[in-house]
Amino acid sequence: MPLDLRTIPGAAGPRRGGVGGLSVGDENGLPGVVGNSPMLQEVIRTTRRVAPSRACVLIVGETGTGKELIARAIHDLSPRATGPYVRVNCGALTESLLESELFGHVKGSFTGAHDNRTGRFEAAHAGSIFLDEINSTSPKLQVKLLRVLQEGEFERVGDNNTKKVDTRIIAATNRDLLEEIEAGRFREDLYYRLNVVPVYLPPLRERRDDVEALVMFFLGRYAEQNRREVRRVHPEAMRLLREHDWPGNIRELQNYVERAVILGTGPELLVEHLPPQLRGQSVPRPIRPRAGSADLPALCAELVRQGVRAAGPSSNDLYDRIVGRVERELIQQVLQSCDRVQIKAAARLGINRNTLHKKLSEFRLDESVPGDTLNGDGHDDTPAGDSAPSRPGPDPGGFEDD
Repeated sequence: MPLDLRTIPGAAGPRRGGVGGLSVGDENGLPGVVGNSPMLQEVIRTTRRVAPSRACVLIVGETGTGKELIARAIHDLSPRATGPYVRVNCGALTESLLESELFGHVKGSFTGAHDNRTGRFEAAHAGSIFLDEINSTSPKLQVKLLRVLQEGEFERVGDNNTKKVDTRIIAATNRDLLEEIEAGRFREDLYYRLNVVPVYLPPLRERRDDVEALVMFFLGRYAEQNRREVRRVHPEAMRLLREHDWPGNIRELQNYVERAVILGTGPELLVEHLPPQLRGQSVPRPIRPRAGSADLPALCAELVRQGVRAAGPSSNDLYDRIVGRVERELIQQVLQSCDRVQIKAAARLGINRNTLHKKLSEFRLDESVPGDTLNGDGHDDTPAGDSAPSRPGPDPGGFEDD
């Protein structure tokens, strides 16, 4: 039975006060947050507990998980709600521009500084400042940020006069800051100053129970905006939406629902309205990627996601289906690049020839190989009197050394 927008509580479309139709006083949710999964409820509880305090908050989550919504909720639920809320994307500006943006500058401090300018910290006095992508700040700026956190004071660029501010800092990152510290890109003392109360936002793939409510909410929003009558989702379309891994998280889902509403013509969102990647098809790439631009870890992750999705939830042969196929393709390509000389292929793969023999037999690749153990001169290098190595059955392991 198709899912009807009118049967989903809270999904009838956006109301005043937040994306999810929740008011600031709603004790069971947060303004702008949609979903009821246990992981999301933990985020809501933590946010509500920390909001009335003066503590710094560090919001950690992948791109598109809703970090800015949580930051805004912390401000709106705090005693500073009547004060300013200032947002700064630290990753969008160069070091010099970001320093001027945050702390302001005085006339003549650098080329183009024709007037005095108030920075974002001064603008956020008695309110909150949200520093998004805090991991993008340079070491020089991190020192100044640490001073603001510790002393509540700073100087404008080109000025010797110290400014005092009373501003609550809320920071967000889509990176693991402990890894950034180990790599020498982030100050450890700044991390511990920011990380008083961390809020971890789970990716959408880890809270699939919320997908249906999010889909129906965005369906209502974009149907209203585009004056469309679509109010239902076909069960198969909803299944595909629930099973997708959502690397772009809620922002990706939001875009897909908007796309489906715009392309649809009837009252129901159908499978054909979804993008190709959700239907198991390859994504059109009209622009060829540059040579050497492939990200191997990302390609591997996408390959596994596609394989798991194609296999379905009841599959019990994922290892053979995914790893086995990759292993077979690797051996086949390396064998071809070595002119099908097995001693060279084994060396290139980093395995011994017995293991390669076994894999060739397992994947039935030896039928097209001229000879079993040919050395570089094309001669059989099996010692006289020795029999060829036996070929055991398939080994579930990988490239282990015999």
